[in-house]
Amino acid sequence: MKKLVFSLGLILIFASQHSNGQISAKTDLQQLYSVTDSISSTIRVPKKPLIGLSVNRSGQDGSRLSGTYVNAVIKAGGTPVIIPLTNDGLILSGILDHLDGMIMTGGEDVAPEFYGEERMEQLGTVDSVRDVYDLMLIKMITDRNIPLLGICRGEQLINVAFGGSLYQDIPTQHPSEIKHSQNVSGWIATHKITVDSQSLLREIIGEDTLSVNSFHHQAVKTVAPGFRVTAWAADSIPEAIESISGRPILAVQFHPEGLIAGGNTVALRIVKHLVDQADTYRKAKAIHNRQISVDTHCDTPLEFDNAGFDIGKRETNQVNIPKMTEGYLDAVFFAAYIGQGPRNNVSYEKAQSRISSLIAGIHEQTTKNSDICGIAFTADDALRLKSEEKKAVFIGIENGYAIGKDLKMPSKYRDMGTIYMTLCHIRNNDICDTSNRNEASEWNGLSLFGRKVVKEMNRLGMIVDVSHASEKTFWDVLKISKQPVIASHSATMAVCEHDRNLTDAQLRALAKNGGVIQLCAVNNYIRTDYENATIEDFLRHLDHAVKIAGIDHVGIGNDFDGGGGVAGLNGSNDMINLTMHLITRGYSEEDIAKILGGNFFRVLQQVQRGAKR
Repeated sequence: MKKLVFSLGLILIFASQHSNGQISAKTDLQQLYSVTDSISSTIRVPKKPLIGLSVNRSGQDGSRLSGTYVNAVIKAGGTPVIIPLTNDGLILSGILDHLDGMIMTGGEDVAPEFYGEERMEQLGTVDSVRDVYDLMLIKMITDRNIPLLGICRGEQLINVAFGGSLYQDIPTQHPSEIKHSQNVSGWIATHKITVDSQSLLREIIGEDTLSVNSFHHQAVKTVAPGFRVTAWAADSIPEAIESISGRPILAVQFHPEGLIAGGNTVALRIVKHLVDQADTYRKAKAIHNRQISVDTHCDTPLEFDNAGFDIGKRETNQVNIPKMTEGYLDAVFFAAYIGQGPRNNVSYEKAQSRISSLIAGIHEQTTKNSDICGIAFTADDALRLKSEEKKAVFIGIENGYAIGKDLKMPSKYRDMGTIYMTLCHIRNNDICDTSNRNEASEWNGLSLFGRKVVKEMNRLGMIVDVSHASEKTFWDVLKISKQPVIASHSATMAVCEHDRNLTDAQLRALAKNGGVIQLCAVNNYIRTDYENATIEDFLRHLDHAVKIAGIDHVGIGNDFDGGGGVAGLNGSNDMINLTMHLITRGYSEEDIAKILGGNFFRVLQQVQRGAKR
C-alpha cells in the first residue's frame, strides 16, 4: 500500500510541476497508465472485507453519501462499497451476494406508517423511496446473516424493521435539556452516554461512558423484540441497541464516522468491530464454498399438504431452497414422518400409504425445481449437485411404525430413495421402546422383530437412527449393528436433562461405534429451564459433544419444521451464522468441515459400502 500511495504521489507532483497549469495530456496520461500498470503487476492487494454503505437520495434518482463513512471503513480495515439507491430487489440481492458486512447510514426521518402510527405535525423530512430501499436492504441483509451496523437513522430503521417504534419528534414527545439535533461539526462530541456494562458495545469500546455527537430528530421508543437497549443519554433516550439472539447486529444513535474523522480512536473501534465480524463472515462463506454441509433432519414434508407450497420459493417455513442458499447449506434430509397409531394391519397399511405419499411428495417437489436441486442417494451425489450449483435433497423416515411388522418394507423404502430410518418416535412400536419416560417399557429395548430390522437395514446399506429410542434400545442397537449408527436429531444429557438426549456414556459408545450425534436445535432439549433458547445454548451442547465423543462424531440435525429452531439458528439461512460462531469459538476449518457434513458423510459411505443386497 505504501508503494501505491508513493506512486500516485509522484503522478500528482509530476502534474503540478508544469508551468502555468498547462500539462501535456498525452505525456501525463502515459505516465499515469505506466504507474498504474506497475502497481497492478507488483502489488498483491490484500483481501479485505467488503462493507456495503447505504445512501441518501440526491434529486429524483441520484445517490449521495458523506465521505466520512467511506473513510471510516477504510481506516477500520475494510473496503467500502456504496449501494446505489434502487428498489429493484434483484439488483440489491445481487450486490449483497458479494458483501461481507453492511452499514445502514444516517439521514432523514423514518415514515411512521412503517411502525403503525399516524404522522405528527412535527415530523421532519421523510423520503418514502429511501425508506423502502433501506428496509428492503435490512430484510435481505439479516436473512443472509451479514454483519450489520446501524448508524443514527440506520439504528432507527433496524428497530422498526424488527417490530419496534420511534419517537417521531423528541422535543415534543420526550422533552429534555439535551439538544439531540445539533448544528456543530460531526467530530465534536456534545454529550455523554452511559453504556451497559454487560453489553457488546461495552466490550468493544472498553469504557462505561462515551462522549458522542448528536444529529437526530427521532429516536428508539419501544425496542424491537430480539433486541435490547445497551446505551442511554442522560435523558434516557436510547443511544444503542443490539441483538440478543446471537445475530451480528449492532446499532448506535450517534455518528461514529464523524467522530473518527476528528481522530476519535474509541469510535473507530465500533467500525473496526463490524469489519472484524465481516472478516469472520467472509471466512465462513469460504469454508462453506470449499466444504460440503448437511442438515440431517428436517420435517419439511409436513408442509407439502399446504396448498401451493414450493420448496423452490422462500416460504415462511424454516427450510426451502432460497433459505438454504442464504445459509450456504448444501444438503438437507427431508424426513417422511408418521405419528404412532394403532398397531394392527389396517393401520399399518394406512401408515405405509402415508409414508409412500410423503416420499413421492419429496420427489415431486425436487423434480419441480430440478434446476436448483436434486435427489441424492450418496455422498458423491451431494458433491456432484454442489458442483452443479444445486442443493441436494436426501430422504429419511422418522418412526419405524412406517414398516409395521413387515420386514420387506425397509427394502421397499430403500428403493424409493430412503437413506435412514428412525426406529421409533414418542411411543413404543413393534421395533423398540421409546425414550419417552411417560411410556412404560414394552420390550426392554429392541424387540425380536427390531433386532431383525437392524440387521436388515445393515444388509440394505440403510443407516440406523437411534434418536427417540430408549437408552436400552440404544445399547441393544450398538450390540447388534455391524455398521455405524446415528442419532439424526438429538442433544446431550449432561447439558440438558431430557429423555430425548444422550448421556456421556452413550456419546462415548457412539464414537466407538464410529457413529455420529447430529445435534438438534429444539428449545426443550437444550435448555432445562424451558426458557427461550439461543444459538449459544445450542453451542454448549456442541462443545460438550465434541469434548466427550470427539470432533469426528458430531454433526447437525436441527429438526427444523418439526419443532426445532432457536434464536440465531431458526432456519436453513442461519447455518452460516452457526459457522461464524464456530470460527469465533476457535474451531479450525478442518473441525468445522467435519461438523457441517464430513462426519455424517463418512458414516453414510461406510454403511452403503457394507450393503449386501
